[in-house]
Amino acid sequence: MTMLQGFQIALHALRLNPLRSFLTMLGIVIGVASIVTVFAIGSGAQLRLQEQIRSIGANVLMITPGAVYQGGVRLKDGSKLTMTESDVQAILEQIPEVQAAAGSIAGTAQVIHESKNWNTTINGTTTGHFMVRDWQLATGRYFSGTEEAGAGKVVILGSTVARELFAPGVDPIGAQIRIMKVPLEVVGVLDRKGPAQDDVAFVPLTTAKLRFLGSASNINRDSVAYIIAKVAADGQMPGARSEIESLLRQRHRIPAGQEDDFKVQDPAAAMEAQQGAIRTVALLLVAIASVSLLVGGISIMNVMIVSVTERTREIGIRRALGGRMRDIRLQFLCEALVLCLLGGAIGVAGGITLSMTVARMAGWITSIDGQAIGLALAFSIATGLIFGFYPAHKASKLSPIEALKTE
Repeated sequence: MTMLQGFQIALHALRLNPLRSFLTMLGIVIGVASIVTVFAIGSGAQLRLQEQIRSIGANVLMITPGAVYQGGVRLKDGSKLTMTESDVQAILEQIPEVQAAAGSIAGTAQVIHESKNWNTTINGTTTGHFMVRDWQLATGRYFSGTEEAGAGKVVILGSTVARELFAPGVDPIGAQIRIMKVPLEVVGVLDRKGPAQDDVAFVPLTTAKLRFLGSASNINRDSVAYIIAKVAADGQMPGARSEIESLLRQRHRIPAGQEDDFKVQDPAAAMEAQQGAIRTVALLLVAIASVSLLVGGISIMNVMIVSVTERTREIGIRRALGGRMRDIRLQFLCEALVLCLLGGAIGVAGGITLSMTVARMAGWITSIDGQAIGLALAFSIATGLIFGFYPAHKASKLSPIEALKTE
């Protein structure tokens, strides 16, 4: 008997008991669907983190406000802006490892162009911001020194904002838009960085303070919400971080033993650590999901043993008509394989559907990985071979004479 004939006989036998066949493969379906879903969601989360790491730029340190004390009471982090434009200048002048640095403040507002409008992030910063983040222009130019010093009415748009405000093929450069009723000239459009990063409009820092965000109670003339600094080389990151901390403690007159009123962070390193944690959790969930495959395999073995008992007379007839032991073994092994392959195929389809549904409902990114699908199907095939071998071997060992005596 050939392998093809074995599969044909197996399919015929399984069609005789469709409900039992489906319940038998249910463990395989659940296990494979779980593996595909976990891999899809985990891969999507890692892709998003990789996109965020790339969007930040290479060798970037971020300095944000820390805790401050007021009247002896410790206020939460960020409740007061402790960073200033003077700090930015001091970092540039006194930390040789730092190639570029920029302070920023940000808020949200509606951007209007003719009949179109879009709610987005308004970021007040300097040209150094784009140097730190390696953010190139798609068209136009950056802010000039005169515009930064004189609160120029100019704006650089992220690609998402440009797409929402201007029709395809229309050049935004030179167009007038309005933010909080203030007319601004578009002088640049940035390259794409990723969906989460491109939904932004940049204005000079002085413009943001004077016309948009300066009315906030925690913003004064020299304040910035955060500072980003680009270090020349990856190996210089620890030293640059330590020097920035020492410099800012000195500038902010923080006594020894007192907590810093700022935080120096390496966003890329933090995200990479988070990415590793996501990978670990995904592997743990896959291991748990693999238990379903084990349970499914045991179920298949039990059902196949029962099937061998029920079909003892059939086996005896096949042996009496010249069927060889290996033919009987192949027949039952094919049945186990067909159960696992069908269960694997249904599980893959269910896993893809489930991951896409969860992503749509939760707003997550998923990545359907061909390797994950192949791994899940390989597991299901291995399950069929491992747990189907014993019943198949048992069937092949039956004596034709004793089998034919069975009623």
